[in-house]
Amino acid sequence: MPKPTFYITTPLYYVNAPPHFGGAYTTIVADTIARYKRMMGFDVKLLSGTDEHGQKIERSARAQGIEPLALADRVVTQYTKLWNQLGIQYDEFIRTTEPRHDAGVIELYNRCKKNGFIYKSEYAGWYCVSCEAYAPETDPEKAPDCPDCGRKTEWLAEESYFFKLSAFQDRLLEYYASNPDFVRPKTRLNEIVSFVKGGLKDLSISRVTLKWGIPLPDDPKHVFYVWFDALTGYMSGIDFQRNDAKFSRYWPANVHLVGKDILRFHAVYWPAFLLAAGMEPPRCVFAHGWWLNKDEKMSKSRGNVLDPYLLDAVFGSELLRYFVLREMVFGQDCNFSFDAVIQRANSDLANDLGNLLSRTMAMITKYRTNLIPSPGEALGDADVRALAGRIIANCLAQFDEFNFSRALESLWELISRVNKYIVENEPWALAEKPAEAGRLDGVLFHCAESLRIIAVLLAPVMPKSAQTIWNQLGLDGEIAAVPLNELQWSSELAGKPIRGGTSLFPRIDSKEIYKKLEAGARVESPAVAASGGNGASPVAPVITIDDFVKIDLRAGTVVEAERVKGADKLLRLIVDLGFEKRQILAGIAKVYDPEKLIGRKVVVVANLQPRKLRGLESNGMIVAASLGSDDPPILAGFNEETPNGARLR
Repeated sequence: MPKPTFYITTPLYYVNAPPHFGGAYTTIVADTIARYKRMMGFDVKLLSGTDEHGQKIERSARAQGIEPLALADRVVTQYTKLWNQLGIQYDEFIRTTEPRHDAGVIELYNRCKKNGFIYKSEYAGWYCVSCEAYAPETDPEKAPDCPDCGRKTEWLAEESYFFKLSAFQDRLLEYYASNPDFVRPKTRLNEIVSFVKGGLKDLSISRVTLKWGIPLPDDPKHVFYVWFDALTGYMSGIDFQRNDAKFSRYWPANVHLVGKDILRFHAVYWPAFLLAAGMEPPRCVFAHGWWLNKDEKMSKSRGNVLDPYLLDAVFGSELLRYFVLREMVFGQDCNFSFDAVIQRANSDLANDLGNLLSRTMAMITKYRTNLIPSPGEALGDADVRALAGRIIANCLAQFDEFNFSRALESLWELISRVNKYIVENEPWALAEKPAEAGRLDGVLFHCAESLRIIAVLLAPVMPKSAQTIWNQLGLDGEIAAVPLNELQWSSELAGKPIRGGTSLFPRIDSKEIYKKLEAGARVESPAVAASGGNGASPVAPVITIDDFVKIDLRAGTVVEAERVKGADKLLRLIVDLGFEKRQILAGIAKVYDPEKLIGRKVVVVANLQPRKLRGLESNGMIVAASLGSDDPPILAGFNEETPNGARLR
């Protein structure tokens, strides 16, 4: 009998910037669900991928002097590298620049058009390049800020193909009513229903001013708009239009995991596209909350984003996976703090689970020469067995509902109980009394068997750690192959030799952690400066024009400026480059007052690799002149009016 299927997707991540912590979180969750479902006996497909078309990519690539595909290639490598470091076992990875994706988009378009839901007209409105979406209709004489990201919009008028989204208002509301789990959590469904009841307008799905995209098959001067293009990746990633047997086996998707900021596109536009094409929508779109920094959403403009590479390097993927799944109630917002990660590491992992494992291994080695004894009778045996049974049932139920935090809380109830069970029985005292050998056997066996169950339940969340526990217990094979739906208390461990090993979760020193975070975030790039005059350094080695054009110098205006707490030389600047606003850290605080810099035109190295200092990301560098490293910097500027974003040549 074939296995039941389970198809889960992450969003297709946009390649205009390196991976961020929010995307890493979504992907960790998706991987955890996929691992759980595999252990429950499902034939699982986990898809991740990248969204690589659109005006923002085109502009970012132009700003760096490279082709859009070259920019996409570079960022895709960063995603696949990070997913590997975080232990993500994706089955499919789709890039929207792949030929198989083109075929899927064109087929979806042809079906929608054949059914009468596509027409050509003209669209004009205020458009946000960053979000690739039009702002709500407003005064055409005054550019509004984008309601989603706050950036300035641009007036755009062009011929466009439209999708008849307005024809699906009643049909979508009926679909939501008959499929109450289509949008989760419930609060998000209520938001979507309210939005749709407010009225739907037809949606522009093509651009003529954009060249970086998939051409329409019947009008190639148009390319597909990002959402009609990108969303189809969920189908092209499982070979829509290329392998009917594969596609029909896994579609519709069981779960699309998304951040709540892109829910509307997935819960309104996407099902409408599919219904128009005569296809079945996904079964569930689950919108999770945001990770916050001091109750603020993390974003580049605020300078409070977290670097997932740095977090992995400092904490390791296993602790990071455990923390995000235990700390955040899935679907709600949650504050991130380094102190909270350290607390979880030392309390939950080192003190609780790590201590239980090391004590059990040490006692079996010392008292039973590495052999797990047969179950005896000890104080509290029945309580531990009964609790283990309840914890198994509860964990599976919580995982089924994506309540990862509650599942782990439940699992730690068993860990705490077994630690208490050891204290109650005092096996070190029993070992000195030959008459209590049976009771000692009972304690050692119940500890080992509890650890086996704990490892299996922990495997979807912390796969490497769970495998280590499995191996130390003397068990063979991959723990991921254990049928989780058959897990129950067993006596099969009796008589097996343990392997033991080093401490799995040593305590971590908060001071050392902060040193590593500081070292990893430190900006070490030399300042870009011009030299000359008395006492100036000699001219640097000669370079070619090819070397020079690699540096992308842009004009920008400082719109925000403030001192960086705890750093006497640093200012945090927000610089408007015309096409986007950048946060840049500049070591000019001893020379310039922040309030006097607002409105000042500066020169920015726009294609410098982002770095961190004091936990803040610096995305560029301000150009200044100085006679030497100890001399005060003097900001470069312009005598004539220069538009933001103008490139220096």
